[in-house]
Amino acid sequence: MRLHALLEVLPFYKVQGEGNPAISNIANHHKKVKNGDLFICIKGLEVDSHSLAHIAEKNGAAAILAERKVDVTIPVIIVPDTKKAMAVLSDHFYEQPSHQLLLVGVTGTNGKTTTTHLIDQVFTSNGMKTGLIGTMHIKAGDELEVSHNTTPDSLTLQQTFRRFCRKGVTSAIMEVSSHALDQGRVHGCDYDIAVFTNLSQDHLDYHRSMEEYRNAKGLLFSQLGNTYYKKTPKYAIINKDDDAADYFIKSTAAHVFTYGLSEKADFRARDLQLNPSESSFTLISPFGEKEMVLSLAGKFNVYNALAAIAAAAAAGIPVEQSVKSLENAQGVRGRFEAVSEGQPFSVIIDYAHTPDGLKNVLETIQSIADGKIIVVVGCGGDRDKIKRPIMAEIACEYGDFAIFTSDNPRTENPIDILKDMEAGVVGKEYKLIADRKDAIKAAILQAKEGDIVLIAGKGHETYQIIGNDVCDFDDREVARQIIREL
Repeated sequence: MRLHALLEVLPFYKVQGEGNPAISNIANHHKKVKNGDLFICIKGLEVDSHSLAHIAEKNGAAAILAERKVDVTIPVIIVPDTKKAMAVLSDHFYEQPSHQLLLVGVTGTNGKTTTTHLIDQVFTSNGMKTGLIGTMHIKAGDELEVSHNTTPDSLTLQQTFRRFCRKGVTSAIMEVSSHALDQGRVHGCDYDIAVFTNLSQDHLDYHRSMEEYRNAKGLLFSQLGNTYYKKTPKYAIINKDDDAADYFIKSTAAHVFTYGLSEKADFRARDLQLNPSESSFTLISPFGEKEMVLSLAGKFNVYNALAAIAAAAAAGIPVEQSVKSLENAQGVRGRFEAVSEGQPFSVIIDYAHTPDGLKNVLETIQSIADGKIIVVVGCGGDRDKIKRPIMAEIACEYGDFAIFTSDNPRTENPIDILKDMEAGVVGKEYKLIADRKDAIKAAILQAKEGDIVLIAGKGHETYQIIGNDVCDFDDREVARQIIREL
């Protein structure tokens, strides 16, 4: 595509230099630029790549998109906002790939990963070739690759969607973070179905209030579409039991399916029975009643399954088919995952890193525990400080003994983080162990027959961020090694 043809989708811009070169690809990192690429300068929090435009030119860039003049000899297109322009140009250059997919976006504080994976399992078992984008990985059919962000930037998304289409993928399911919505990373994505899981405290280091956090989530629904084109109807899937439900329902013009345990929900679980290995209930929906046994423990997983069934119904999959698919559903790595090496006590790994997430997991553990509950938990450095004492308080309230430790301390002193947590548990039984491996070992050494050790916060993650270094660390492998040594 020639530069001038690519720029036809922009309403206005200024040009520095002359020429109409052929554009072979788009890049927003100077090291990834190849011959014929359009290089997009981004002003980030730490690096302003306008200063790297000359390196992009040396690497073969045919043109530059920038917010100001840069010192190069190739054409420079100057726009007010390169991030917004990047979304528009990427969508155009890669031939609007999200329009060719059934695209599902899932947002919420907790449950995004599990819900996307459950939707993916339902779609796949019903003959759809799927793509998945989220915290754990990017999947195109049967192929997996590393995911660097929960929700990638707009350029990476459009490139990924284009790759999906080339591989024959017909539907894509993705996690949509509040950061991505606030920063416009999903501009240009033509969502067909948007799912809201829940809203609780998180990311207040970025969003200045819960209201701002909620409003950012709401963008997924307000941007879902404002027409009722019968060939491609839009659907919003809303957790009716969440306090923010009405806000999200009012945010969208799309058709709404609600889910939950409330009698007012369109898709609801009646006569819910929970046990350590499964959840059984009667599914009530606009399409009738169906008995269901979910091979996942915990009320939170019942909500995730209901969301998946409602989303599948919006995609045209019969409810009975969704129920059949989910009754055989496998759990997601690092989400209520058991580590078993023949020990007489239980060890559970979970990603719970928010107050509500930790509370939900511990409530589930309380319902199945015969002995004591020992909790290993930490809070991330350079992140929301307000939740630290709340997390500690929940660990002590729902557990019999808590060990506070490091969870990606980043550039903060781990001891300072632990002191912030300690402020929420005056008079409670707990221990501070900054080294995460030592903390896990202490918890396992303390466990007796029938006890349950919860190692919370990192789940599927295989690293620990200390300072600016990313170190290998996997809660599951560390716990497994310690148990074997016993």
